[in-house]
Amino acid sequence: MKKFQRKKENFICMNCKTFVEGDGYTNHCPECLWSKHVDINPGDRLSDCCGMMKPIKIVNKGDVFSVIQKCEKCGHERKNKLVKGDSFKTVCEIFSKI
Repeated sequence: MKKFQRKKENFICMNCKTFVEGDGYTNHCPECLWSKHVDINPGDRLSDCCGMMKPIKIVNKGDVFSVIQKCEKCGHERKNKLVKGDSFKTVCEIFSKI
């Protein structure tokens, strides 16, 4: 099975209710940085959990910044790269908490 499957899907964020237009790589809300635990591998939609993934910290490796999210239901943690269009204000708020 492939580790990544591109899924172009639009969604309404279950945390902040923002309409998000997906591009096939979109994996979190650009406003609040929350997502939903729906994948085992990116894009496969095979997770039975479906819990909300809370952004808990921002990390960087060189010039690449990522958000670490933790599932509020099962505790699974995942790292997602931040992308152009993600809320700088939200990133700063999360970064300032660590």
